[in-house]
Amino acid sequence: METFYHELTLGLHDRQQVARIVIRLLAALVLGGLVGIQRQRTGKPAGLRTHMLVCLATAVFVISCGAVGMGFDAQSRVIQGIVTGLGFIGAGSILKLSHEHQVKGLTTAAGVWMTAAIGVTAGLGALGIAIIATLLALIILAVATRFENLVQTKADKPTRPASN
Repeated sequence: METFYHELTLGLHDRQQVARIVIRLLAALVLGGLVGIQRQRTGKPAGLRTHMLVCLATAVFVISCGAVGMGFDAQSRVIQGIVTGLGFIGAGSILKLSHEHQVKGLTTAAGVWMTAAIGVTAGLGALGIAIIATLLALIILAVATRFENLVQTKADKPTRPASN
């Protein structure tokens, strides 16, 4: 029974440590959810659940590494693996339309990658940075879209021929 208890509490040294882990995981969940809500509202394929899961999963990877006593070098390798792995997931969401000169899914891939960065940051305990990153991501996703549309509209307007 002692072995069972030890396995269940590995990395959970005291109540303060448990509270820290719960706060970090909840922060990752909420921050990933905020980005996911924005993506869901715009009808993108990676929405609320995807962003919440990516953010939470990356936080779990980082937190669990620290909880079992991994050093910073080992944690940095885990983070490198996360970044690389999510690059492959993102690549799967990018489509090149053969009959058009258009690529779709880049923002979805970048959004999932950004959500992973937020999760890693929350997992490391830098919640202020994670919150700022989330706010900036939301600004980019909401405001930059309007700016892009404005620029595209101006680019699509036909130019008037010069009068002689």
